[in-house]
Amino acid sequence: MKRPTISDLAKESGVSVSTINRILSGSSQVKGTTAQQVQITAEKIGFYGLGTIETQIKKNAPSYRLGFLMQQSTRELYQLFGQTIRRVCRERPRDTIEPVVDFVDLLTPENIAARLQILGQNCDAVAVIAADHPLIGQTIRDLKQMGKPVVSYITDQSAPERAAYVGTDNWKLGRTAAWLVTNMVPPTGRIAIFQGNHRYMCQDTADASFRSYVRENAPILVVEDSRPTHEIPDNAYQMVRELLKTADDVVGIFIIGGGISGVLRALRETPAERRKNIKLICRDIGPETRKGLSEGLITAAFCHPIRPTSEALVQTMVDAINAKSSQSTIQCTVPFEIITPENV
Repeated sequence: MKRPTISDLAKESGVSVSTINRILSGSSQVKGTTAQQVQITAEKIGFYGLGTIETQIKKNAPSYRLGFLMQQSTRELYQLFGQTIRRVCRERPRDTIEPVVDFVDLLTPENIAARLQILGQNCDAVAVIAADHPLIGQTIRDLKQMGKPVVSYITDQSAPERAAYVGTDNWKLGRTAAWLVTNMVPPTGRIAIFQGNHRYMCQDTADASFRSYVRENAPILVVEDSRPTHEIPDNAYQMVRELLKTADDVVGIFIIGGGISGVLRALRETPAERRKNIKLICRDIGPETRKGLSEGLITAAFCHPIRPTSEALVQTMVDAINAKSSQSTIQCTVPFEIITPENV
């Protein structure tokens, strides 16, 4: 078969031959949407100059510098997010994005606010995972005044000046976790809840909705006051160890934040006959969680899907940059995943 010509591409795309020539020569006078439609058509008909079209579109594409402030460089979850975000930015076909991924190990509000300020000054938009705090809220306001959108992800911020939130529906997550637990444990007993920090809005929301479901559907079960682990496994270990030593009616544990390795260590030290009657629900997945699932110690892990969340985050940041005059907050909800011992 005769290979498609420029005339064939123009006809199939519904544009003039001169438009095709301008795209091939790298002219910036062609609208991005038109060039993208020509690119799609060129791929469809097997046009020989497809590579040139893709190169020229990329050359004329908008470019952005996006900052991502993450927590705890030692946690595999955040390392995976960082790697995936870099990959997502590199693979975007319609624009050029330089990702700046920064990790914060000292989780004080003062340190996070300072690091967020520095990152925002050097990027077109920034994304942040952080506990909600007035100092961080003030930094978000300062960056907005500088024309730098701030997107919260995984956990939201209360500052109305934030440009967007990307993450799971934590109200549904907490109620789903409660539904799972209450359908697997006896009608009486005690459920313990451990948070990373009460200021993480995602954790506090999941905590509240978990309690809401239990009050409605399993009112005889006792849900203890939630206790913070401060995302430290040793803290979680000591808390669970003390709990199991002082209470013999524990039937469930819901750990919403970090510290799962400490919880598992405490359970492994517990007699098998007792621990098999304790249903453990946790958040997200890493090596320790996978091991706990394979051992049958963890009933289910409620996870952020890393690739879809990263794609949604990058797109939302670009949308926020291009909608600077908008006063509304963009809400992008990504469905959570449930991992059990049978699908780990």
